[in-house]
Amino acid sequence: MSARPALPILLASTSPQRRAILEQLGLPFDVVSPRYEEHDPPDADPVELVRAHAQGKARSVAAGADGRPVLGVDTTVVLDGRVYTKPADATDAELMLEALSGRTHTVVSGLCLLTSGWEVAETEATHVTFRQLTPRETAAYVAGGEWEARAGAYAIQGRGAALVERIDGDYLNVVGLPAALLVKLLAERFPGTYGFG
Repeated sequence: MSARPALPILLASTSPQRRAILEQLGLPFDVVSPRYEEHDPPDADPVELVRAHAQGKARSVAAGADGRPVLGVDTTVVLDGRVYTKPADATDAELMLEALSGRTHTVVSGLCLLTSGWEVAETEATHVTFRQLTPRETAAYVAGGEWEARAGAYAIQGRGAALVERIDGDYLNVVGLPAALLVKLLAERFPGTYGFG
């Protein structure tokens, strides 16, 4: 008797990076746009913030899951306790990159996996150290437009890789989905179903 195929995970995100990571892991999934509005209070604790956003995204689409596990993810950048969300414009992006230049920041993600019977929400942190950037390098990167809709104003999987000196932790977390954490949860909650555990 052949094993039943795994139900596709319902990804509550329209992020192309998150789709690409799930494809890389060989996971079946469907995409749905979350019906959730993010609010980022300036004094919010970044770990609690990303966990709450991940839960909000997952819960917002859970009613239409039809038995599929739902995955919600949220990622932000933190330096000296300050949360760096998506820049408002090119000037904002340049200021963010200048702040991150030559320093180590933390990329924090919240991940929520839920079914009709249970919900688990955890966080992952990766430390990223930038090279000391010259004003010319910063201006050139911003001019390329890759900063748009990116927490911290850079994309490590693109030209932003040239800004980075080293990382400590899960690289895919910096791209936008903490893959090691997701694999751990799938192995624990669905042993063997998705090829893990």
